[in-house]
Amino acid sequence: MWQLERLGSGCSPPRLLLLVYTYLCALGDCLFVTEYFTRTPRKLNAFNSFASVELFHFNVPDDTMMAVWNLITFKEQGGTFGDSCPNRNVTVYFRSGAPPVINPLYTRFPRDTAVPGSFAVTLTWTLPNRTTGAFNVTSPLPGDWFLAAHLPKDEGKISVKGLSEECQYLFQPQLIVQRLIGISVLYPGYFIDQMIPVHNRSALYKVFIPNYISKVKVQLVNCSTKNKSGDSCPVVLKIRARAPPVHNSSALDCRECNPCELDTLVPAWEQWYYILVERYLSNCNVYFRIGVQVTDCSKSNLSKDQAQPSSSMNMPQSFGTAMGFYLSETLSVASLPSQNASHLHTSEDSIIYLAPTADTNKCWPIRPTLRNELDTFSVHFYVFFGPNISIPPDRAAVFAINLMPVLDSGGVLNMELKLNMSTLKGANVTVFGCLNHGMPLFLRENSSLKCESESGAGFFLSVNASVNITKLRIPYPQTGPWYLSLRSLCATEHGFEACTNVTAEVYMRAYLTPCINDCGTYGQCKLLRTNNYLYAACECKAGWDGWGCTDNSEAYSYSFQLLSTLLLCLSNLMFIPPVAIAIRSHYLLEASVYIFTMFFSTFYHACDQPGIVVFCIMEYDVLQFCDFLGSLMSVWVTVIAMARLKSIIKQVLYLLGAMSLSMALQLDRHGLWNLLGPSLFALGIMAVAWTVRTIRRRRCYPPTWKRWVFFLFPGTMIATSAVALYAFVETEENYFYIHSIWHMLIAGSVGFLLPPRAKPDAKVTPLKRRRGCGYQLCVNEHEELGLVDPAIISINSICTS
Repeated sequence: MWQLERLGSGCSPPRLLLLVYTYLCALGDCLFVTEYFTRTPRKLNAFNSFASVELFHFNVPDDTMMAVWNLITFKEQGGTFGDSCPNRNVTVYFRSGAPPVINPLYTRFPRDTAVPGSFAVTLTWTLPNRTTGAFNVTSPLPGDWFLAAHLPKDEGKISVKGLSEECQYLFQPQLIVQRLIGISVLYPGYFIDQMIPVHNRSALYKVFIPNYISKVKVQLVNCSTKNKSGDSCPVVLKIRARAPPVHNSSALDCRECNPCELDTLVPAWEQWYYILVERYLSNCNVYFRIGVQVTDCSKSNLSKDQAQPSSSMNMPQSFGTAMGFYLSETLSVASLPSQNASHLHTSEDSIIYLAPTADTNKCWPIRPTLRNELDTFSVHFYVFFGPNISIPPDRAAVFAINLMPVLDSGGVLNMELKLNMSTLKGANVTVFGCLNHGMPLFLRENSSLKCESESGAGFFLSVNASVNITKLRIPYPQTGPWYLSLRSLCATEHGFEACTNVTAEVYMRAYLTPCINDCGTYGQCKLLRTNNYLYAACECKAGWDGWGCTDNSEAYSYSFQLLSTLLLCLSNLMFIPPVAIAIRSHYLLEASVYIFTMFFSTFYHACDQPGIVVFCIMEYDVLQFCDFLGSLMSVWVTVIAMARLKSIIKQVLYLLGAMSLSMALQLDRHGLWNLLGPSLFALGIMAVAWTVRTIRRRRCYPPTWKRWVFFLFPGTMIATSAVALYAFVETEENYFYIHSIWHMLIAGSVGFLLPPRAKPDAKVTPLKRRRGCGYQLCVNEHEELGLVDPAIISINSICTS
């Protein structure tokens, strides 16, 4: 059994090996290995912003021929299968190298933002409580892959936690990969004899391409493709970077196959290139000699030592399974094509190889940047002797920006260019820039002004006299090296040509931020984590939307924000009448609770607003806790007061209620039982007290029908209506006025339900006078109050027995 190596990322969950099997494959004599990866199921949320998306991170191994994601979704309700839950489509996005940048609501992106592409799959339900889907990628790119899943946007209903069993939609992705073992490795400059036997259709090779390579040429020479009947067997040559070729890769039809060449211009650096030799017919053996030549653009002349594969090629430490080179397999000088004979060299160990050729268009030196980490996703890249950059007229200025694997892909890469107008000297100069990932694109005066190559597309920037500032933002950039190539060209009648005696100066600023412009005025940048992967996303408010909270198509106006704030705050003034009633009825402790509730509810809602009409006197969490505590304590003291208990019992219940409610709110502030539990317990105490009084007095309590008709019944109906609005009607759209009505109804119900002033428990009788002979000293009460001289005591009467 093959030993499977562990993925390079140590932050991913442990891998589970489902099945390992080996057999001869159709790609030469390599072997297939199947591996299985899974992630923990997670609850999906309705989409509001990327902060509500569930993100999953996978790592696809090298040499993978097929990757299949098995997408499992199932429903739960109250710990059981949610057969009665409605069917809601699940959308899953896929992207290689970084999290997908999605826009399911079709909102506007901020200006100067580049949106990378991604794949999307929508899952529909095939069973009542479970559905599955699959997403296949043939020959996927190795490394990080990210999945983002969410439910459709809901109607914004605010549900009370615990009121009913919530329908949960759980999503679990699984990855099955089929990768190759034993791919033959080619070394640049070497030719080897190979054969595709009858039972195989193709042969697969790979070669490592180092830095400063401007062209890769794959050659097939001395090819024999005759079958038994003497017919020609057509052969196709394909090449692809980072992953084995597929049907739409670059290909060349080699029907004569003597010789056959395939060139790749501007290849990706520091990457493996895969070469596929494929034949069509199945009844012939194909014999050929294959080799790879590279063109080095760093120097015009290459010495013998620099051409050695072990030095100049910068081969990685691990090649996979390298192909053995024998003298019988090497290409001799006499058998090589004559056009390549001038590049032959022989090393000390007598192994003959073909040295890399030099590029007449020399690639310019690449200047590194200094990385300065300030905070999470807050990184600045400084240019040595910058930030002002001089761009000479005869060559390009190239800079390298290296983004750390995994760490830097969860933020935003920002690039800014500003042209110094004083350096133009009146010339019509335009500075063009190309930002490419993986390899630089050297702009030349006779080339098209596009940032595209066979290896991939880049991002185009330009500044001139009319527009001297340009910006580019790339959310969730791919990690690895990024190259910025700057070239100054002058506009003429025949297009853009090289300038003469004009050295343009550009101010360059490159940096990473968590979010675009910190999500602006109407957004909050949140740092999110999935397992050990950290990323940032904007959460918008006040109706603003978009990736950077810049889409105001459904934004709240300032007048609406002010009106909603005033409604929520001023509606608490309805507690003034209950406070006055409580004070008049000598319920001073209850009145203090109502004042506490009115004060903190007002300032909590002034701080809780989503727009710019916000006023916070202290931390938001403290205000929220005090508002919730005051609301529950208002209900608690009102119902206990209605029970008309003895003073000492009532005070004990008030203290226990405050302590218990504080503990419950600290555990869960949004739970239904935090509101219903204390209310039902207080109602139970009141019911017991009223029942005892009814039995003792042998008449219904409260005794008067007016109390029932004009106070208890209206107060109960108002409180019930308030609870119904809070639990079933309130949504995010009507929150401002529905919650204001809730404030007024709760305050009004307290005014009706608070009992009248309690009568004394018993009449106070004067103390019996003790009989006996003596004197009784009578002191004027004005003297007790200190209104007269205490030294003067007047005797009003002398009492004798």
